[in-house]
Amino acid sequence: MFEFYWPWMSVLLPLPLLVYAYWHLKSDTKNTYQEIGQRITLLHPHLEQLRASFKTLNPKRDLTNLLYTVLLALLWLLLVLSLMRPQWRTPRTEEKSPGYDLLLAIDASHSMEALDFTVQGNQVTRMQVVKGVMNRFIKGRKGDRIGLVIFGSQAFVLSPLTLDRNAVQQLLTGLLPNVAGQGTALGDAIALGTKKLRDRPEASRVMILVADGDSTNGLFSPLAAARLAARAGIRIYVIGVGSNKTPIPIYEKGEIRYRDDLVMDETTLKRIASITRGAYFRATDARVLAAISRDINELEKTQVETRTAFLPIPLYRWPLGLALIVLLILGALPEGRKRFLTRQPSRA
Repeated sequence: MFEFYWPWMSVLLPLPLLVYAYWHLKSDTKNTYQEIGQRITLLHPHLEQLRASFKTLNPKRDLTNLLYTVLLALLWLLLVLSLMRPQWRTPRTEEKSPGYDLLLAIDASHSMEALDFTVQGNQVTRMQVVKGVMNRFIKGRKGDRIGLVIFGSQAFVLSPLTLDRNAVQQLLTGLLPNVAGQGTALGDAIALGTKKLRDRPEASRVMILVADGDSTNGLFSPLAAARLAARAGIRIYVIGVGSNKTPIPIYEKGEIRYRDDLVMDETTLKRIASITRGAYFRATDARVLAAISRDINELEKTQVETRTAFLPIPLYRWPLGLALIVLLILGALPEGRKRFLTRQPSRA
């Protein structure tokens, strides 16, 4: 679709005609005042014949003058068209397919370095288990908008809701324990996730909370934040990560130590899921991903959103380029050369 961004600049088109009319009106008035004071002392009986005898007919020169005038008018027209900023607007339609708004809240505190899982006979940290479970979950959520919140001593948004699942997976793969501090602000993570999801369409707001139930930092308690999420219509599916057996080995200061205070608090995690009408799962349960996906798929999807935007492509270069060509032609004409030479400074 073609249009002018500044169409009101077209008011400049008649400006040369107005200047020309004003100039001649002023010239005629000046000549009239001069003729009033003049006294005619001699009249030739055949004045017209006298004028004709001194007039030299030169059709080629008259044609050049006409061409020069036409080119001047064309130059002004092209300059005004450039000022009007012509542009071609190309429509671009963005469609958002139906899906869910899933926000992952991942515990990245120091306790996620605990070595209470075994894979193929090798001890692995809680964070490694979380990455394996959640990467498989993200891979299977086609068409859903996925965001990522991490929390330690504080909670941070690592990725807003996006359809780019690969970007979220890369961020999750590069996540390290203690990156958000050694404490655990579980309640703040739920509150932050609620803030990000409450403006999304209802019935499709889902938070996946992956934690060990411990909460040592933050302004919100986990249960108070869960009640806040429930009022916002957000369902929280909780995945508990950890063990109930003590002591639990953890990698600290370059060596493996054993601690008794790293036991997973399943009671708090189950209450969070119950308050928000979600569900609780253990990360070691092989059915965790299938169960969460099945429950989420029973919710109402966000409807298709279609938005059309017109992207402008500027076209002012074309009339401006033609104006430069016309200007070069004007300089090459005899009338143009004459004007150029009369403007040259005199040499001593």
